[in-house]
Amino acid sequence: MENNFDDEYENDFDIKAFLNKYLIHWQWFVLAMCIGLLVAFLYLRYTIPQYNVSTTILVKDEKKGGMLSELSAFADLGMGGGMKSNLDNEIEILKSRTLVESTVRKLNLNTTLIIAGKVSDREIYGDTPISVNFMDKSNDFYKSSINLSFTEISPTTFELVNLAENDFSKIIARDKKDFRYDEAIMTKYGVLVISKAVSKGHQQDLQNKSIRIVVNPLESVVASFQNRLKVEPVSKTSSVVALSIADPVIKKAEDFLNNLTEIYNLDAAADKNFISENTSIFIANRLKLITQELDGVEQDVQSFKKSNKLTDIESETKLFIEGSNEYDKKGIETEIQLNMVSSMMSFLKQSTNSDLLPTNIISGDASAAGMINSYNQLVLDRNRILKSATEVNPSVVKMNQEISSLKNNVQGSLQRMQSNLSIQKRNLNSEENILNAKIGKIPVQERQFRVIARQQKVKEELYLYLLQKREETAISMAATEPNARVIDDAKGNKLPISPKKNIVYLAGLLMGLLIPFGIIYTDDLLDTKIKSRLDLEGKTMIPFIGDLPTSDTPSVIMKAESRTSSAEALRIIRTNLEFMLSKVPEGMAKTIFLTSTFPKEGKTFVSANLAATFALSGKKVLLIGMDIRNPRLDEYLNIPERGFTNYLSSKDLKLEDLIVKYEGYEDFHVLPAGVIPPNPAELLMSKKVDEVFQILKTQYDYIIVDTAPVSLVTDTLLIAKHADTFIYVARANFLEKRMLSIANSLYKEQKLPNMCLLLNDTDSTKGYGYGYGYGNETVKEPWFKKIFKA
Repeated sequence: MENNFDDEYENDFDIKAFLNKYLIHWQWFVLAMCIGLLVAFLYLRYTIPQYNVSTTILVKDEKKGGMLSELSAFADLGMGGGMKSNLDNEIEILKSRTLVESTVRKLNLNTTLIIAGKVSDREIYGDTPISVNFMDKSNDFYKSSINLSFTEISPTTFELVNLAENDFSKIIARDKKDFRYDEAIMTKYGVLVISKAVSKGHQQDLQNKSIRIVVNPLESVVASFQNRLKVEPVSKTSSVVALSIADPVIKKAEDFLNNLTEIYNLDAAADKNFISENTSIFIANRLKLITQELDGVEQDVQSFKKSNKLTDIESETKLFIEGSNEYDKKGIETEIQLNMVSSMMSFLKQSTNSDLLPTNIISGDASAAGMINSYNQLVLDRNRILKSATEVNPSVVKMNQEISSLKNNVQGSLQRMQSNLSIQKRNLNSEENILNAKIGKIPVQERQFRVIARQQKVKEELYLYLLQKREETAISMAATEPNARVIDDAKGNKLPISPKKNIVYLAGLLMGLLIPFGIIYTDDLLDTKIKSRLDLEGKTMIPFIGDLPTSDTPSVIMKAESRTSSAEALRIIRTNLEFMLSKVPEGMAKTIFLTSTFPKEGKTFVSANLAATFALSGKKVLLIGMDIRNPRLDEYLNIPERGFTNYLSSKDLKLEDLIVKYEGYEDFHVLPAGVIPPNPAELLMSKKVDEVFQILKTQYDYIIVDTAPVSLVTDTLLIAKHADTFIYVARANFLEKRMLSIANSLYKEQKLPNMCLLLNDTDSTKGYGYGYGYGNETVKEPWFKKIFKA
């Protein structure tokens, strides 16, 4: 049952009580928020704002557009395929330390000019009243920190003071600190020249002002810019890159980004030109070698053609074949003519004077053909005459003679023709054999020539290719395009990115809320002591009869005219006790025992004031001090030293002689505790204690008994049987919550009859009480006084 009760209360979260615990300290929250807003204002007032400066460039990505690679001149030979450029590589180059360092060196960003302000210093850049130049820098210049103070003495002179810890003479080559403008000042880091601005406005700026010349190590400056530099692609589908940087000086950031992209393009162009120059040198060397080789091959061709008496093998082979065919054709024709001449000669021998000779079968000899025609004409004429004459006819005889003579001539002509044709046939055969011999040699010559011609062709084509690439490389060197095109020049946003006013003020406001909240929460979390009735709920089943606020006069007993919050609380407690004592028989005193866990919880104070409260109501009240080990009633009441312990240890004393009536009250009686005995426990176990209560319960209306703390001694448990109700006093801000287990154990085991709980010394001003004292008008203290009082 107890566990279920505890769980029920523990799960019942009271949001109003939770908020009231913090709202009671609203003054602290208001003050903390004001302080937070003030701190935010001061932070914004004196914090150097940071501005965002950005630029966008179009980087040539190999995936989205071609670009000249290291071996692009040999791309068609398959070289340089693994040397492609892409956006990720270019982004890393833009963020590289080398590129940032080159930009810092070019702009001398490791040297800054600072004008001291009333609270914070301010860097000046660009249009400055003076210009500081280190020339002929040594190696230590970029590694050292220099901090010089510049102060103008006159329009032509100035003073330099070393603000660093090291000696000024170790920086400047002389002890003198006064210098002239444009004077070459010899330092260990190089020659320092400080020039004055021509602008009159800057001349006025130098009056009564000190300028710090700060030179930071190059490595730290480069790291600072590199950490602040952001290089990000605008989208995944494009090669547009956004470069941005945050800096307190917009002009410096703009110059940095513009020069960064410029140096990036210059470096890329230098790399391309360097590659092109190496390529040109390579091509020139190869051309020299190929020219020599080509000359050697051409000399071999010349020697081969000269030794074989050739000009063009293919053309000459064609001519040889055509000539051989022509000789063969002519040989056949000659053979045919020989056959025809032989046939004519045979026919001529067998023929008579009356036979005609065939004509048009012998070509190529006009005289023979003319004689045959003349012979045939004579034969025709003779045959025509014989038709009318005889063989002996003189005309016929004459014609026969002419025919015989002419026949002999034809025969002689045919013999000459036969002889000529035979000679011609031999000549044709001889020429044909010569050509056929040449044709037989052509395959070997052609094979030999092809080997030489192939080398010549390779060398020639390679020579022409290198000439072409030399011209292409020369063109690329003459017109090297940038690796990136600037889309938007660097431009700074006029509104600072940090600190942001709204966020800072909101943070100050939240800190003003969270700090008091955290302090109160932490204090409440670490505070294990009981503070109010809320701390009792869910942790005990003991009936609660009320809480008693802190009394302004803790040593004063309640009077009839008392209207304080403590007096009103006691009256409420008195009323609640009537419910606890409702079962007491009529005519018997209502006995109320008071105890606590530890001393100093206020049980004696509550006992005395509670007895006075009952007495003021017209009841006959007896207050008994039974905390015989440490009696403290005499701190609140003017009572004699003898008392209850004296009665228990003596046989002669009478009880009524020890009870005293307290002045100022009609029926308020007190039985003091008496002298502290050596054996208090044994004394309380005496039968006289039972007799005392039997007697006193018939003589009084209320008996209030102040007993000892239960956690230290057993005295209270020995006399607990005489109580009608037990008031267990717990002091706020004193008793730890874990000690409630003692009270709970006593209540559960019923060792203290009719037990109830009273919370003493609560602070009603912090919301732990219920605001007693209705009807009293009190003057409220100003909230700021309460804050400082708290």
